[in-house]
Amino acid sequence: ISSIFALIYILLVNSDSSEQTVMTQTPESLAVSPGDRVTINCKASASVTGTYTYLNWYQQKMGEAPKLLIYRVSTRASGVPDRFSGSGSGTDFTLTISSVRTEDTGDYYCQQASSPLTVTQTNTKTSLL
Repeated sequence: ISSIFALIYILLVNSDSSEQTVMTQTPESLAVSPGDRVTINCKASASVTGTYTYLNWYQQKMGEAPKLLIYRVSTRASGVPDRFSGSGSGTDFTLTISSVRTEDTGDYYCQQASSPLTVTQTNTKTSLL
């Protein structure tokens, strides 16, 4: 439960939007079939590349807390299957699922955890046909 509070804090703190980095994801929704290659794009309103690029990807399934998939752009969190990969730099980042499975259905969020903190503008939800 602490992970959901941490994510909410990161998303809500620092309410002056002029000082925030806005993360915009495309597409906003995506219908896929098992075995498809899925690409979710995330664009930052300002560069988030520095000594460390704290660009993270989360998956959230209905009724569950967000789960960290990828951190620092391309490092998979423990237990995350290798079909998930992250890439990018500067303002443009990508989450790829090489061969989607039915259990991958859910909402996907990008988040930058550097300062200034993030406002997430849109999220991508994957729906399997």
